[in-house]
Amino acid sequence: MNTIIDIKKLCKQFDSLIAVDDVSFQVKKGEVLGFLGPNGAGKSTTMKMITGFLSPTSGTVTVDGFDITQNPLAVKRRIGYLPEGAPAYPDMTPASFLDFIAQIRGLTGKEKSNRIADTITRVNLESVLHQSIETLSKGFKRRVGLAQAILHDPEVLILDEPTDGLDPNQKHEVRSLIKNMAQEKVIILSTHILEEVNAVCSRAIIIADGKILADGTPAELEAKSKYHNAVTISLQEELNQAGSIRQTLLKLPNVNKLETLIETDSRLSYQVFPKTDRSVVAEISQQAREKHWKVEELHVERGRLDEVFRTVTTDVASMPLN
Repeated sequence: MNTIIDIKKLCKQFDSLIAVDDVSFQVKKGEVLGFLGPNGAGKSTTMKMITGFLSPTSGTVTVDGFDITQNPLAVKRRIGYLPEGAPAYPDMTPASFLDFIAQIRGLTGKEKSNRIADTITRVNLESVLHQSIETLSKGFKRRVGLAQAILHDPEVLILDEPTDGLDPNQKHEVRSLIKNMAQEKVIILSTHILEEVNAVCSRAIIIADGKILADGTPAELEAKSKYHNAVTISLQEELNQAGSIRQTLLKLPNVNKLETLIETDSRLSYQVFPKTDRSVVAEISQQAREKHWKVEELHVERGRLDEVFRTVTTDVASMPLN
């Protein structure tokens, strides 16, 4: 895959506040990169510098080989941008606004009308086309913002909270749209919704205090979780068997610890944590067969992205200031 976005040592400082601190990463064609971080982490500021909305204090941003400071128009032609809040002219209708955006993007004639019609269909704006934007719901305003971002079929999409304010059905539609466009584009999206990372992203970056703290595929990030490869086992066994079962599980070679979930007269349930980079499900299955345990459930976790996010960002927040 070709590298389309190349960011090196990017910094942005507002007076004494360092909003983005020495950020470097690349994004290749076909990647959907999720930008995760708490409020004030530097996500939106980084996106604004990629699009040319803000100038970097230092560092470089190149898009398809063009430097954002040296060739800003060449970069902006290649980018579709949905900013935070999806700003638009409130007195315009979606139809007139998209016509206006198409003209700005240099679209004319049949190409212009075809692009507008296709975009309206893709984001389902037909029902509000001739209603003023200021009267639209937050979800429809978001769709108008997304429509202007994809109207000119850009190589790069920068989407700041693309599903913010959408109901579950609308979120599903937008995520499907992103996945359908992903193969031929570079897409960077910021989100607070961790399920969105697994739903649409091929890669995710966690950022806090302006610094990149983690970078990998969703599976690679989940593997950093303490729940990675943890096994939940539920049994139809009597309470008087609990002590023996716990001891059997804890004695397995690759088991690190065990947490009791349920212990009642007829049901026992435990979460078993492996030693680092180990798997215990085979050992537990073998013991269950040998001991003739009545197993109701045996479930292996991939890991929990929300726990990784909290751990990584909390560790930074708790670091002492110099």
